[in-house]
Amino acid sequence: MMKADPGRFDGVTLGIDFGTTNTVLSVASPDGTAAVLSLSKDGKEITGYRSVLSFWQDRETGHRTYESGPWAMDAFVNAPHSTRMLQSFKSFAASKSFVDTPVFGKRFKFEDILQTFLESVAARLGDKLPARKNRVVIGRPVIFAGASPDEQLAMQRYEKAFRAFGFTDIHYVYEPVAAAYFYAQELKADSTVLVADFGGGTSDFSIVKFEVGKDGLSFAPMSQTGVGIAGDTFDYRIIDNAVSPLLGKNGEYKSFGKKLPVPRHYYANFARWNTLFLMNSPATIRELTDLAKQAVDPQPLEHFINLIENDYGYEIYRAVSDLKIRLSSDRMSAFRFRADDFEIRTDITRNDFENWISDDVRQIGRSVDQAVEKAGLDFADIDRVFLTGGTSFVPVIRTIFESRFSKAMVTSSNQFDSIATGLALIGQDADIARWAVKALPAKL
Repeated sequence: MMKADPGRFDGVTLGIDFGTTNTVLSVASPDGTAAVLSLSKDGKEITGYRSVLSFWQDRETGHRTYESGPWAMDAFVNAPHSTRMLQSFKSFAASKSFVDTPVFGKRFKFEDILQTFLESVAARLGDKLPARKNRVVIGRPVIFAGASPDEQLAMQRYEKAFRAFGFTDIHYVYEPVAAAYFYAQELKADSTVLVADFGGGTSDFSIVKFEVGKDGLSFAPMSQTGVGIAGDTFDYRIIDNAVSPLLGKNGEYKSFGKKLPVPRHYYANFARWNTLFLMNSPATIRELTDLAKQAVDPQPLEHFINLIENDYGYEIYRAVSDLKIRLSSDRMSAFRFRADDFEIRTDITRNDFENWISDDVRQIGRSVDQAVEKAGLDFADIDRVFLTGGTSFVPVIRTIFESRFSKAMVTSSNQFDSIATGLALIGQDADIARWAVKALPAKL
């Protein structure tokens, strides 16, 4: 076992939970206290800062301007046709196929996007953000999002971005380990804890054994597993199964006297937020317009083109997210979306939703099983299960844990603060290397 408090770090530490959907920052002091950094927006304090960037050009100077978080979303909603919004860009971190993307005459690599996002957040925080020379502990998923994620590439990109921002004392810790450490602060007795962290792009699982003694908290990390399936995947299933068929998916078009299916790759891109912004290009719009002219039923494709050209993606994804929340408590809910001249209407049952995500749920369950197996434990050996993230409230997801760990205390939290606060507190350990994942060298 390792002691969590053999000696304190003698400075301020910053924990950064850079998430697919939200980013949270927390600061810890040598006295053991931690506080999440917040910003005021429309009279409310914000701690879950949306991982969004919007770019636009100043009309008078032509200079490229950008904003992040809720201000970026405001800029996009107010002027969608002249604003370029990037969301869920964390999901590109481990993708070899993503090299860069053009933004008003400049090509941005992943590390450029992340650095720009950090600079914008820092500008908003001002003096609240500790000096960049201080120790920073950054969360990272156990498995990065994507079909074939390249972990080394992702970590190299992280290193480039955070060092270009100005950090020098950088450490990486698995996100579920940080959540486990946060949860363990309230333990009164020895416990073996499984933490399930459901983010936007990945679901990560960690098992840690904690002992509570007179000298403080002792810990032994036992296993970590993860899978690139989470909240964004569930959104994809809803759009692909309920929305896209109303926009021409499964339709047909005529070519040289034959009826052919409308290519499905357009709808695969449409159903993923992180690829949707790539669709609004002259080439794609031209291809879809040609298909609509030859379609057996052109109207759904015309609506599809309207949604893409007029940047309705954000509104659709917000409606899908709201639907998913309602289905956690209701057996059936209505999906409604209104554009300029048409409306999408369909009723969706919880049973529909659970059927669409059944393969994803099985993969999540297998990853949980692997965490227990890698730790050399049985289900009965787990004393406590801590579920964090919005997806943990989906009933079929909670069933994964309640059915396996019937003897354990299973608790859920949609608390944004747990990982960031755990990271900042871990940073206060003088022997930070015991917690940290070795960073892969950046090719600068």
